[in-house]
Amino acid sequence: MYQTVLLAYDGSREGRLALREGALLAQICGAKVVLLAIVEPRLDYGMAMDTGIGYVPPVESEDFQKILDEGLARLTRMGLTPEARLEKGPPADRIAAVAQEVGADLVVVGHHKQGMIARWLLGSVTSALSDSLNCSLLVASQDVADEVLFANARATPGP
Repeated sequence: MYQTVLLAYDGSREGRLALREGALLAQICGAKVVLLAIVEPRLDYGMAMDTGIGYVPPVESEDFQKILDEGLARLTRMGLTPEARLEKGPPADRIAAVAQEVGADLVVVGHHKQGMIARWLLGSVTSALSDSLNCSLLVASQDVADEVLFANARATPGP
């Protein structure tokens, strides 16, 4: 059974789906939950010429804090008490690093459909994670109604 579940959450429809799926598994296993939102720095061309360092505008950090707070509220309503983390950096790198740090034995992410060209240009977080994680990876790609999840969670006894 899983003891620590890392939920990578971006507030998207796919992210909400992954949050629910991961929360259900955590409930069933009685696992600790770590909720992670990641702000990906973008290159500011003026700054990049001087330093080559990505920049995260304060407004963007505030937006991601709101996304993290939304995820916390959802998990709390499901009866969980997650640890929340807001990280900055490339998503696959930060997810893998936090998974290692917290000793996660399961990482849950949502699947964002991309075309072949977009995947080639932008890369795939899921592919990068499957190559770098030392634990299980669940990629949620099917929608399940909240009522079904809550009914299943109540019917399944914990450890």
